[in-house]
Amino acid sequence: MRHIISVQLENESGALSRVSGLFSARGFNIESLTVATTNDPTMSRMTIVSIGDDNIIEQIVKQLNKLIDVVNVTDLTATEHIERELLLVKISLKDDSQAEIDSILDDFDAKIIDASEEAYTIELAGKSQKINDFIEAFDADKILEVSRTGVTGVCQKI
Repeated sequence: MRHIISVQLENESGALSRVSGLFSARGFNIESLTVATTNDPTMSRMTIVSIGDDNIIEQIVKQLNKLIDVVNVTDLTATEHIERELLLVKISLKDDSQAEIDSILDDFDAKIIDASEEAYTIELAGKSQKINDFIEAFDADKILEVSRTGVTGVCQKI
């Protein structure tokens, strides 16, 4: 099962390495990883997406809590949460397909952030499944470049 783990940790040199090292040392793959400072510049939030059953994730959470730089660990998947991912994608406009592309953009509420005669650069934010569905809506030869941020999230309840 896919789990989203939120880790609040001290914004110190090597903290990211220690957290990611915990995953690799135990043979767990990180599907996506996002890290940035919080409203407190001494703290960072890491959002990690990993695949594993509940027992494996429980062990990961316990091991993360033992790390010295870690302040708080939450398995967002086990709580009511909001998650988002950002996609930037370059789509070719060859073969007079602009009307078809515009229709797909409208269906997904995607935004054109740059346009030329040859391509659109598009921005889309949403759950990972929405991002996947958007990419699949295009022929593979129309997609020139894809960049995804990975998942980030917060608990809905305080």
